[in-house]
Formats: sequence, C-alpha cells, structure tokens
Amino acid sequence: MFEDEGKVADQFGPGTYRLETANLPILSDLKGWKYDFRSPFKAEVFFFNTRQFTDFRWGTQNPFMLRDREFGPIRLRAFGTYALQVVDPTALLRQLVGTDPNFSTDEIGEYLRQTVVSELAPALASSEVGALDLAANEKQISATLASTLTEQLKGYGLAIREFVIENISFPPEVEAALDKHTSMAVIGNLNAYTQYEAATAVGNSDGGGGLGSTVSWVPAWPSGSRSRSR
Repeated sequence: MFEDEGKVADQFGPGTYRLETANLPILSDLKGWKYDFRSPFKAEVFFFNTRQFTDFRWGTQNPFMLRDREFGPIRLRAFGTYALQVVDPTALLRQLVGTDPNFSTDEIGEYLRQTVVSELAPALASSEVGALDLAANEKQISATLASTLTEQLKGYGLAIREFVIENISFPPEVEAALDKHTSMAVIGNLNAYTQYEAATAVGNSDGGGGLGSTVSWVPAWPSGSRSRSR
C-alpha cells in the first residue's frame, strides 16, 4: 500500500508489479506527475501480511462474575486461543498502524486480549447455558464469540477466523464443594453409608476378624447344679 503525506493512495494484492503511471492512478494524481514516471518521487510503502495468525492467546487475569441458574452468582476463569486475519489493510493503516514503520501483531495483542475478555462474560450470560454445561457447549459459544468479535473489529480491518475456548474453570473452593456434592451423590443413602462405615471401623479395630470375632462363647451351667469350692 502506498501512502503520500498521510493519505492512502494505491494498493496492490500479492504478486510482482512494474510500477507505472497507469497502475498508480491515485498517487499519480496526488503527485501531479507530468514526465511519465521518470521524475523522482517519495512515498511511504506498507506491506501487510494477510495470512491467518494462529498464535494469539487470551485469558482472564481475574475471575469474572456469572449468574448461574443452579448456583447463583459464581466466579469463573477461562483461557484459550484465536486466529486473526487482516481483511481490510486500508482500515488497519488508518486506525492502528498510523506512522509506525515496524508495526507488528504483537503491538495489538494486549488490546485484543482485553477486547476478548470484555465480550466473554456477556456471551456466556446470553447463551443461558448452566455452568456445569459450559464444557459441552464450548464450540457453540466459541462460534458466537468469533462472530461478535469480528463485527467489533471490523472498523480496524481485522477478523477473528477461529476462536477456541480451551478451559473454563471454577475457583478452588467451588471445585471442592462440587467434589463433595458428587461424592454424596455417589454414596446415595447416607444412613446406610454411615452404618457401613461404622461396621467397617468395628471390624478393623478388632484386628481384622470381622463382626464374628467380637462374640465370645460362655458355657452354661446345667439346671439345678451347684458349684463346689475346694
């Protein structure tokens, strides 16, 4: 892309070109060339990589709040990756690149991460998916986020081609409570479980002999008999 004194001029797609007045109409008009491209000129040239960049990562530095229909207000963390592509070099040049001659994807990484995180909580809330069902609906939520983010970044000439949620996690205390809840569900009848635990404890305290080892045999005297002392 050619830029002349802050004005976007002619641009070319991938390939090799011989620069002539015919294929530089805007720049030719700006410069007012009269010598069939033989006079020297000065212009800024920017090269844009339009391939997909797949090495972008995102994550929540702090937990975000979500109102779950089963647990009520709950805090969640999430992280993942996304693929970014330049779809409108003109918009990118005007909005983000400016006069930076060495502009790279790293310079917008933090801005994009904040944009992703700001859209994550509303997307999860609007999905109306329970916290325990988020893992099963990650693909659907990812597709929704990719579309939403692409629309939001349209003014910058960028598009999110793929959005991946690698993990959504609960705080440690919530995970511990869920583990207890799961254990109770597996146990089922609490009274039966308590009796079983008590019986097992008695057996173990008697040297492993089981319940039968706690009963001793006592001889019974015949009726009418008397003990004699010597």
